[in-house]
Amino acid sequence: MPTLHWIGKEKVINHHMDVPFKVLEHSYGFDNGKQTKTETQSGNKIIHGDNLEALKALLPEYEGKIKCIYIDPPYNTGNEGWVYNDNVNDPKIKKWLEKVVGKEGEDLSRHDKWLCMMYPRLKLLHKLLADDGAIFISLDDNEQAHLRLICDEIFGAGNFINNVIWQKKYSPQNDARYFSDMHDFVITYSKSKNAWERNLLPRTEAQNKRYKNVDNDPRGSWKPSDLSVKTYNENADYPITTPSGRIVNPPNGRCWGVSKDKFRELVDDNRIWFGTNGSNVPSLKKFVTDVQSGTVPLTLWLREEVGDNQEAKQVLKQIFNDGSFPFDTPKPSRLIERVLQIATNKDDLILDSFAGSGTTAHAVLNLNKQDGGNRQFICIEMEDYAETITAERVKRVIKGYGEDKKAVAGTGGSFDFYQLGQPLFDEEGNLNESVGLAKIRNYVWYTETKTSLVEEKHEDNPHFLGKHIDTSYYFNYEAEAVTTLDHSFLASMKTKAEQYVIYADNCLLTKAFMVKHHIIFKKIPRDITKF
Repeated sequence: MPTLHWIGKEKVINHHMDVPFKVLEHSYGFDNGKQTKTETQSGNKIIHGDNLEALKALLPEYEGKIKCIYIDPPYNTGNEGWVYNDNVNDPKIKKWLEKVVGKEGEDLSRHDKWLCMMYPRLKLLHKLLADDGAIFISLDDNEQAHLRLICDEIFGAGNFINNVIWQKKYSPQNDARYFSDMHDFVITYSKSKNAWERNLLPRTEAQNKRYKNVDNDPRGSWKPSDLSVKTYNENADYPITTPSGRIVNPPNGRCWGVSKDKFRELVDDNRIWFGTNGSNVPSLKKFVTDVQSGTVPLTLWLREEVGDNQEAKQVLKQIFNDGSFPFDTPKPSRLIERVLQIATNKDDLILDSFAGSGTTAHAVLNLNKQDGGNRQFICIEMEDYAETITAERVKRVIKGYGEDKKAVAGTGGSFDFYQLGQPLFDEEGNLNESVGLAKIRNYVWYTETKTSLVEEKHEDNPHFLGKHIDTSYYFNYEAEAVTTLDHSFLASMKTKAEQYVIYADNCLLTKAFMVKHHIIFKKIPRDITKF
């Protein structure tokens, strides 16, 4: 399989593992129009912070659980001025990455920098994606070819689904030098192509209008379908006499799609249509009830169906009563709704790590209102407008926005706003106690089990984390004291298992004793896995 090489790749290919693990700090909740200090428990999250660090912060709770990821990363047009400082552990690369990416004429390495930015984020997104999930990435021709190659590397070339063309503009650019740029791409990969299943799209009113009932058939509306087929069969090449007495043969080189006997059955069942005058070439009546309940998604999405950039700007203007936004090409919520219709069911989890103006959250709330679903969103935005625009838009969508005849009713719903907080480990590699014991326990449990810790009532000692695959885990940690694994601690353990993993500062048990009783000692903080 072809692979892509660029300046800095060797420094970022495993950079996601070096990113410090930081905790999420709850700022406030927003519950059906009211701001609260407590968490809403809705599952909807808006996170302010660098998306690379925020994605890593999500792993303990969400690894392998995200059903649909939609991202709209920088297109790298040369006019965006984006900058991501990911603290790559190399002074030259770090200095190079810190520079604002400019026009190609001024900075010939902007494609390398874009790839250095995207690669570790895609690695973490891959970890978060469920086995039956899919990722949808909006992009244009500036980096589309490069993205395909690194996605082939991370997701696997066999998991490529399609490259959708989306008509993003209302009218052509008459001042374009070469061609008028009218479309973007929505590149789609699955985590596992064998596990992912797309949904059919709801049938539109226009599609249903093609079916009529000109003869008042009690079975409902229908449309005529060609009775002849290309695959020639001499047994199906026979003359048909219409009700008016006209003799009709199949077109040259074709034959009827049914045998003589089957044709008579269809006539008797009033499934053959000869026209209102009874002399037309026979056609098969295809009832609307005969077709599947939805339609197969196409790889061409027209603006009439899913909206365009201009529509998205008008919606933002209506929501905020202002036309000034830091977004030149916002995405319409109808575009993301199309993604969600194809890739999610009513209780699925959706992630957007380049949240921007909050379109993905808007789309989730809209679709939930339409079909009664309970989809949940996680949106990450690194810029300072995460609260003033991203979260504020979601608040107004929940409550309703606009005035007079243009007023849009609220969707209802809730979310929680988080800031990316402190690292779990300090610069010396010791536990940062200020993050709180609960977050430390959750981290340790995740490193051991790759599952999220659910604190439940138990009769064991307070250091018990839980039992997983017949192994009991204990985190014997005190902020103000040195802890020891000894016989006294063993006597306090209540949960029986085939194996015991016990964290503490020191251990006084002999190796022979631990082997005999299936005990694994892990020293704090030395043996806590950093991922």
